[in-house]
Amino acid sequence: MKQKIKTIVVTGGEGFIGSNLINKLNSKLKNLKIISIDNGLSKQSNRIKANKNNKIIYIKGHTKQIKSLLKKEKSIDTIFHFGEFSRIVKSFEHSEKCFSSNHTGTLEVIKFCSNNKIRIIYSASSSKFGNKGRDENLSPYSWTKSKNIELIKNYAKWFNLDYEIVYFYNVYGPGQIRNGHMAAVIGIFENCYLKGKPLTVIKPGTQKRDFTHVDDIINGVMLAWKKKLNGEFMLGTNKNSSVIDIAKLFNHPIEYIGEKPGERLASTIPDINSQKRLGYKAQIKIEDYIKTFVKQNAKPK
Repeated sequence: MKQKIKTIVVTGGEGFIGSNLINKLNSKLKNLKIISIDNGLSKQSNRIKANKNNKIIYIKGHTKQIKSLLKKEKSIDTIFHFGEFSRIVKSFEHSEKCFSSNHTGTLEVIKFCSNNKIRIIYSASSSKFGNKGRDENLSPYSWTKSKNIELIKNYAKWFNLDYEIVYFYNVYGPGQIRNGHMAAVIGIFENCYLKGKPLTVIKPGTQKRDFTHVDDIINGVMLAWKKKLNGEFMLGTNKNSSVIDIAKLFNHPIEYIGEKPGERLASTIPDINSQKRLGYKAQIKIEDYIKTFVKQNAKPK
């Protein structure tokens, strides 16, 4: 008897984390129809070729139109909602794009999931927890991400929405954006290194972050998806490193630049049972990753 095909939707499927998730689903599972919805905001496409047992469909569009984009799809199992504006500092400069994606778009995704009895896996931000929770109002990005968590929980109470909330910490690794306004710390450092320019460190440099490899993030996401606990899970390493200490690991010139709005000085890691309830534990160390990167890209002397 032929096994029924399961349909999975990934918003932001051509982006850094979304493409890594699609790659994992495609390589580890069979009989999947994977649909990516991406608006191309990151200006980087990481499309995955489907193996012979699966089908991958790429749709360009905004999550605000998710109802019309998926109107022909039946029996969708899960939507992994990773397609949001995802930069704290740039959310001041691009506030309209941030609100359009993270507020209007996400509301439509939540409504679509609720109305069609689809499970949502939501990529939340650790910025919600900084400064004993007060940092959730530090930027347009942090505020929208925090309010989306409230909205998902309330939809679960009001309309029996099935969900998992997975918190990400400063994700880095293969496929990350290295330049442009959507680039993050490790991607920026790699870009500077490859171009022979000083690594740009935002003052004071002592701000701490939990840097988490994308493979660890995806493994945690998969665990949350499989366990079906309707819970919240922190997918970090439980280790904080200062930005300047990370920069020094590249053994490369460093240049300090001015402070940016919304910049957090610390990264808080509360215990939300990811290890106990999911069996999750990060495996990859940022020090080892950078050491390998430098070795592979070292200029001949």
